[in-house]
Amino acid sequence: MMFSRLFPACLLLFAATNAALAQNYPSKPIRFIIPFPPGGPTDLMGRAAGDRLARAFNIQVIADNRAGAGGNIGADLCAKSLPDGYTVCMMTVAQVISPSIYKKLAFDPIRDFSHITLMAMMPSLLTVHPALPATTVKDIVALAKTSPGQLTYASTGNGTSPHMLMEMFSAMAGIKMVHVPYKGQAPAVVDQIAGQIQLAFNTAATVLPQVQSGKLKAIAISTRERFPPMPNLPTVDEGGVKGFDGSSWQSVVMPANTPKDIVGKVYQELAAMLKSPDVREKFLAQGAMASGMPPDQFTAFARMEMEKWAKVAKSSNIRLD
Repeated sequence: MMFSRLFPACLLLFAATNAALAQNYPSKPIRFIIPFPPGGPTDLMGRAAGDRLARAFNIQVIADNRAGAGGNIGADLCAKSLPDGYTVCMMTVAQVISPSIYKKLAFDPIRDFSHITLMAMMPSLLTVHPALPATTVKDIVALAKTSPGQLTYASTGNGTSPHMLMEMFSAMAGIKMVHVPYKGQAPAVVDQIAGQIQLAFNTAATVLPQVQSGKLKAIAISTRERFPPMPNLPTVDEGGVKGFDGSSWQSVVMPANTPKDIVGKVYQELAAMLKSPDVREKFLAQGAMASGMPPDQFTAFARMEMEKWAKVAKSSNIRLD
């Protein structure tokens, strides 16, 4: 009986506390966790988002780079932070891939976060060394089928987006290729240019200069839609691997149970930023397509992405310790 009386009162107190937090928000500096090192795309987009919030709220936003484990160290720190609105974090596609490839993961990318918005999609180019006799997706599939296990592809490491994209490509096309993991995109691209690796999926921003100079040959774009800076380049789907659609992406989240009014305030500012023609043009120059997806829609998107990559991991037997 006592519990039945106290429980509604506790709910009212919790609601009142949340309302007060949202009304006065923000009243102190905000920590912005970026789970990758300075200088990369996640860092650049995180700092752009932080600058927008700092100007809009007239408050200090402190970038906190917490790199390691493919972004999972920073994500775990975010998940365990107080849901009071004063911790904002970047999340990438790597975090929704992680549950399907790691035996132990300290966070759930859906349950443990309040999803604010998808910042941008970052399509990948399917590129080959110019010496490879292939100019279309169908050419690559044909080469792989006539010489199974002979074509090599590079990635930035086991379980990373380039690895998962190529495994999804191989499974959907019914081919087998040899995976050569690297410790970063730069050394992988260097070896592909040198002809030691035949093909790879790399973010458009990374390899566009090499494609334009003729050091690499672009075959297709990884997303369902064509990439505006390269309108004549077909998609993998158009090239014959029907239904193929994948990319890297960047997003903003907060710890789970952050008051909805605070989530709404942060979303409104970031959405306004991502609608700006200047920002959209700047993102395109960096190989990214600005989004601004609302919280509920982004949560659904993240859940679908997690399910998609789980299927790829299972079919390709990709597991990490």
